[in-house]
Amino acid sequence: MNTISGGDIASSPVAAVSGRCCFLPQVSLPFELPCEPVAIAEMADLFGVTHRTLHFYEEKGLITARRSGAMRVYDGEHIQCMAVINACREIGMSVAVIRELMEELTAATSQDEADEMFHAMLARRKRELTADISNIRRQMQQIENLLNGEEESETPVTSISVSLSLTDRERQCLALMTEGYSAPRIARALNLEFDELLRTENGIIGKLQATNRFQAVAKAMLLGIVPN
Repeated sequence: MNTISGGDIASSPVAAVSGRCCFLPQVSLPFELPCEPVAIAEMADLFGVTHRTLHFYEEKGLITARRSGAMRVYDGEHIQCMAVINACREIGMSVAVIRELMEELTAATSQDEADEMFHAMLARRKRELTADISNIRRQMQQIENLLNGEEESETPVTSISVSLSLTDRERQCLALMTEGYSAPRIARALNLEFDELLRTENGIIGKLQATNRFQAVAKAMLLGIVPN
């Protein structure tokens, strides 16, 4: 298994989103690095995707192939970028969130900083999946209760009181949290200072009696405040 990083391919940072330069996280590959350049068919085979998938990523600005005449070709920089994209997709990240990660990586000034950003994203995704597991377990229990013709032992929680207590700004923030937006991106979208955004998130977490933003999103979905 190979691990590729910016230093394995060139001494300078590598190209990522829309041709801008950045350091990219080190990601292990289950294959030997091919001789460069590779055609689109070989690139697709390496990562088990279709030509259309590669075209889609290019349309979204995640990867930009070189041209050799009329043919798309990929070199080590593109393989490194695709390795990061593929790893993110395999853990269920949306294209929008991957693009956000790639954009954040353009600010990385070293390989260590890029790896740290990637690890922080992985930690966020792990917390999201943990919240999803809790949600799925509750839904499974509800299904069991319905199949057995039993009522839930706990008193149903209504979303009305919580919903009415949320401000318009909190509703907007919660909707973006549900979409998986990171705190910096929500602050930009709502034109808030970062400290003000954190206060808004903490207000939502408190009103939903949650311990963190991911549990707050899960509870909001269960209460019907935001759609699943």
